[in-house]
Amino acid sequence: MERGEGCRLRDVDGREFIDFMCGWGPIVLGRRHQDVDRAVSEQLDRGDVLNGPAPVMVELAETLVEMVPHADWALLAKNGTDATTTCVSTARAATGRRKILLARGAYHGAAPWCSPSLGGVLPEDRAHLDFFEYNDLESAKAAAERAGDDLAGIIIAPVKQELGTRQEYATAEFARGLRQLADSAGAALILDDVRCGFRIDLQGSWAPLGVQPDMAAWSKAIANGHPLAAVTGSEWLREGAEAIFVTGSFWYSPVPMAAAMATLSVLRDSDALDRIRVAGESFISGLRTQAAAHGFDAEVSGPVQMPLLQFADDSDQALSSAFADEAVRRGVYLHPVHNWFLSAAHQEADIAQALEITDEAFAALGRKL
Repeated sequence: MERGEGCRLRDVDGREFIDFMCGWGPIVLGRRHQDVDRAVSEQLDRGDVLNGPAPVMVELAETLVEMVPHADWALLAKNGTDATTTCVSTARAATGRRKILLARGAYHGAAPWCSPSLGGVLPEDRAHLDFFEYNDLESAKAAAERAGDDLAGIIIAPVKQELGTRQEYATAEFARGLRQLADSAGAALILDDVRCGFRIDLQGSWAPLGVQPDMAAWSKAIANGHPLAAVTGSEWLREGAEAIFVTGSFWYSPVPMAAAMATLSVLRDSDALDRIRVAGESFISGLRTQAAAHGFDAEVSGPVQMPLLQFADDSDQALSSAFADEAVRRGVYLHPVHNWFLSAAHQEADIAQALEITDEAFAALGRKL
């Protein structure tokens, strides 16, 4: 790729794409957003990597605590794995326990404790993990019973979004059940909001369900493409967060923090989230209509801001891959198995043009069968 602007990408061969991956999630306002770029430029003029925290670090922490209902403190890092791993370590430090429960097949990062690959991973790295099935409260209760009085925390994503599978919202019963399990055990409920956070609801992606975690991990959309992550936590976990050692050479870099301040300001003070939702609804509706018109049994699942289209009887994802390929060839950047992302830069005209291209992609796929 050579450049990006708004919801468009251009590669080194001069081909333009309407982008529905948004850098795998970080682009929430659109590339080269003027408010974010201005904040970045102003902070660069003052300096970056300044040996210690700049004032914007405090300002951003205060902003997160103000925005997120469960948050009494915030810790800033660089990527999602930093954030989820910090949450797990904090839960263990705060409780003095070892066991962490998570949904089977869920992705929480690239550290040994959670990596989807077993390359270089030792059994000891995962010795104190136990698993339950997503949206299966009885399965979670059984896992909590196995952990007994050694349960430190439960980590869960707000939406089930495993590669190549149907996306699935958490039910209110499941979310509330996990909250009760954590409360009964004196364990931390951790919401991995790295992927969904600040795209669905600014208070956290389970806020519409009326469920607040004890800690949340954030990254992706927090700074509109600049490298940053955050952990927010409740007061009872503060000493645990203070007890662990987490850092990195670039963690005090104020430039991404300035980008985050600008991003969160726009999200909070404008209709950006509504525009993302409306664009997603329009795109999904068009895709469903097109699939049916071309004779395909296809489903679009997940939040409208982060959809994924899949074909029936496509266990090897051959149809999904072929459809994505036809779309990309014509100028719509999709992924066959990873959920997509929409941004506030996706305007009505962009969605209309994208749907013209996906209609051609469905037709081309039909001719191949």
